[in-house]
Amino acid sequence: MADWVTTEEAVRLSGYIIEYIRSLARSGKVKARKWGRDWQIGKSSLLAYKRQMEKTGEKRGPKIGT
Repeated sequence: MADWVTTEEAVRLSGYIIEYIRSLARSGKVKARKWGRDWQIGKSSLLAYKRQMEKTGEKRGPKIGT
């Protein structure tokens, strides 16, 4: 079972902006589920995605404060 976090928590964990988190959820790049109008993001899936992007050297997703 995934450990679900809100999109706001996902922003803090990843450093990605909220629009990018939602885009990852919609595209299926991270585990996510929608409850009404809100997304819940699989924490381990998000962190694995972030590690993979860092490992491959891609600079995907705008960062907070840049």
